Amino acid sequence: MTLADIEEEEVEVWADAWPAFRLFEALSTQWRLGQGGPSGLDYAAVPITALMLGIKRRELAAVFPDLRIMEHEALAVMAETAE
Repeated sequence: MTLADIEEEEVEVWADAWPAFRLFEALSTQWRLGQGGPSGLDYAAVPITALMLGIKRRELAAVFPDLRIMEHEALAVMAETAE
C-alpha cells in the first residue's frame, strides 16, 4: 500500500485545537514501539518539537492534554488496523 492508495479526506480542525494538531503532526515519526506495536509518543521529543513550531513553553501545558487525546485516538486506530 502506498499513499496513492489512500483516499484523500478533508478534515476540519478547530482553531483552538490547531496548535496541538500541528504538534501531533510534527511528532509523526516519534512513536515508541514495543513488541505489540506503537505504545505512545516519545514525550522527550515534545518540548523541542513544540519550540521549533513556535509553541512557547508556557503554552505547552495547555496544548499537551489535546495532544494526549490525539495520541490515544491514533493508538486506537492503529490497534484496529492491526487486527
